[in-house]
Amino acid sequence: MNTTHRYPPLPPLSETQVLTLLRRANAVAERARSLGRHPFGAILVAPDGVTVLAEQGNVDTVNHAESVLARTAALNFSPEVLWQCTLVTTAEPCAMCAATQYWANIGRVVYGMTEHRLLELTGDASENPTMNLPCREVFARGQKPIEVVGPVPAVEHEIAALHQGFWHKPA
Repeated sequence: MNTTHRYPPLPPLSETQVLTLLRRANAVAERARSLGRHPFGAILVAPDGVTVLAEQGNVDTVNHAESVLARTAALNFSPEVLWQCTLVTTAEPCAMCAATQYWANIGRVVYGMTEHRLLELTGDASENPTMNLPCREVFARGQKPIEVVGPVPAVEHEIAALHQGFWHKPA
């Protein structure tokens, strides 16, 4: 990977900020679930590490919370601003969402639960055929050093709770 990049490094996030932001993303996921959508939530956080610029719940199997959020952000903010922003999401971004974040130029991702843990919860649910491709591997193939923070064990049980009973509903 080419580690030279024209944008400055991102300001660090404290553990308290990370937990607060993940809980906010989980509230978005809870809202998505209440609407009958898959229980995933994502927020875009400004360079100050506090201000939420946008939030997005899952739309459907193709329009994941992270990818919809990244596309919308790319339409509304410059690449320079987005490089200083953080995408916070309840579950590790899939390959599609990680690539969309990369192309949108969002410099950091924070996630609560790994895709592997998500697979344990969804099993063979046809609506979420989870891929075994960590976002770090997707980002490693690029030319920009996307920062990855996660998983965050302190909130995993809260995030997982929204998925329990959702994917395998009684017939």
